[in-house]
Amino acid sequence: MKKIVLTIFLAVMACGAQAQWSLGASAGGDYNWYSINTQYQNDYHYEGAWGWSAAIFTQYQFKPWVALRAEVEGASKNYRFARSGMYKGTHYNYYNTYVQLPVMAKFMFGSEKVHGFVNVGVYAGYWASSQMKGQIWNYLADNIEKVDQAYEFNKSKDQRADFGLAGGLGLEWKLAEHWAMHVEARCYYSFISTVKQYMDIKDYRYNTTIGLQAGFSYIF
Repeated sequence: MKKIVLTIFLAVMACGAQAQWSLGASAGGDYNWYSINTQYQNDYHYEGAWGWSAAIFTQYQFKPWVALRAEVEGASKNYRFARSGMYKGTHYNYYNTYVQLPVMAKFMFGSEKVHGFVNVGVYAGYWASSQMKGQIWNYLADNIEKVDQAYEFNKSKDQRADFGLAGGLGLEWKLAEHWAMHVEARCYYSFISTVKQYMDIKDYRYNTTIGLQAGFSYIF
């Protein structure tokens, strides 16, 4: 038993001797798809839209090839809605802001100065706000009504909690002893519908977001 405890202690000490802790920030743009089964709503049309992302992160590198990374990120998961038929001319964008917390294992390959990496993990998020901007065709009045207002959340309908897979592929350069920069292509795949299933007809809607980020980190 003592030998097992000693072995574990020495292994932890060996990891700690090689460990590096870093703090950093990143920012970039993203593109979000809104997946929905419109079912009988044949005149409803949804399209993806561009947005932004920004994050601060901390990373603890156990070995030259593996680290644990955690982030606090703000990101937009936007989409465009349009109607056809008698409501043709109705279209507006939803500008949705999320706060999310990705936690990922980071696997690195290459030299110490320049190396590639793969991030794999999960994220939890919260739908913080939404803005509607566009126009609605009023076929009764035969005119266009402009829309630019905050979306009012409905507790019975809207699911503001979010959870899913997070992953990325990137390249990192060590610029100096304590500084590094990186670029990364990132993807978030949500497991949770943005609409609660409060009706007999199930109305599942999911976000899938890809983005490109660039950032710097300070290595302690």
